[in-house]
Amino acid sequence: MKKIHVGLIGFGTVGSGTAEVLLAQAANLRRKTNLEIILKTVADIGIPVLPEQFSSTTLTRSADDIFNDPEIDIVVELIGGIEPAKSFILKAIAAGKHVVSANKALFSTHGREIFEAASQKGVEVGFEASVGGGIPVIKALKEGLAANTILSIMGIVNGTANFILSQMTDHGLAFESVLKDAQAKGYAEADPTYDVEGIDTAHKLVILMIMAYGINISLSDVSIEGISRIEPIDIEFARQFGYRIKLLAVSRNHGDHIEARVHPTMVPEDHLLANINGAMNGINFQGDMVGNVLLYGQGAGKMPTGSAVAADIVDIARNVARNCVGRVPSLSYLPSEIKDCVITPMEMIRCPYYFRISAMDKPGVLAAISGILGAHGISIESVIQKRRQSVGSVPIVIRTHEAQEQAVLEAIARIDALEVVSEKTVTIRILE
Repeated sequence: MKKIHVGLIGFGTVGSGTAEVLLAQAANLRRKTNLEIILKTVADIGIPVLPEQFSSTTLTRSADDIFNDPEIDIVVELIGGIEPAKSFILKAIAAGKHVVSANKALFSTHGREIFEAASQKGVEVGFEASVGGGIPVIKALKEGLAANTILSIMGIVNGTANFILSQMTDHGLAFESVLKDAQAKGYAEADPTYDVEGIDTAHKLVILMIMAYGINISLSDVSIEGISRIEPIDIEFARQFGYRIKLLAVSRNHGDHIEARVHPTMVPEDHLLANINGAMNGINFQGDMVGNVLLYGQGAGKMPTGSAVAADIVDIARNVARNCVGRVPSLSYLPSEIKDCVITPMEMIRCPYYFRISAMDKPGVLAAISGILGAHGISIESVIQKRRQSVGSVPIVIRTHEAQEQAVLEAIARIDALEVVSEKTVTIRILE
């Protein structure tokens, strides 16, 4: 039985989970592959000794011990971040070793350099775990949907943000309160900026768009808004309108231009994405042949993500054993066929909108606001105006028909400049 040796850099949450998956599934994987996949070496500077069940695995503090070992076939990078992860991956490739990583930030910003180096060296790069945790999203795009032109991507791909919004929806809690609870439960980092401000979601959208459309795109091409301004009152009004608020990654393929945006979205309650709650993820692809495909599951966590990393190891091991490396391009499209594209300017986006305007309860206020919206070609579908309970402003909530983003920005700027408006208007896009 052929042996495939693996070197693992980083024995943290995902690294140890990957090792445990390989150990627990060793017999099962032999039955499926006729290969013995061996975790030969772990490089980590933060642990003094490996757990007892990995007594046959060597622990080192230097990743060079992995790069310089001629027996190691596959290097797994699970330390995260840009550096030294990028340097480690490029060193592994230069040494002729295949690479597996879950590093979405690295692939979304420096993926082209990594994949070009791998192509020149004739090695594979696996990154299934970079999007969707344990959900086989990358495999679906590369192979399952290969006979489709992808028309759109919509997804909930950050479990932290989804957990926070779900708790706010179910219990009427404020953002800050739920965030503290999420941090205490380990769902959110001490610095949650990447999760709650949509940056992590945007990294993942970049990877999905490259693979779905065969285009060059970077993080700077994505319009990004987070969830920190969402308040319980917005969630309650959404409920009254028949929606739930979700942080969505959205891309639509218009042929000559492609949308790329991340923002809170009001999703109809009967839509499948509206019912993905807690820390779960869901990604919807629309193909021209297959229609809508929804992939759902745990988007993070030790064992789900470890499962995805192990799946890449198995996939590469099979190819190595049969000397068919490069059978499926890493990014789905042939490298020569990945083209530049035009990203739809955010100002050109068209969709319905929700506005929450804080205004004094005086005669003529609603008429003034309606007049501004009408002057910018924005048609009102419905209005909720709460009666004043005490001295001060009241919320005027408006749901519009489809409107253009540029017109909305101009109209809201004029509304917020009114003397009777006391706070900046909250604007949320609505998924039709």
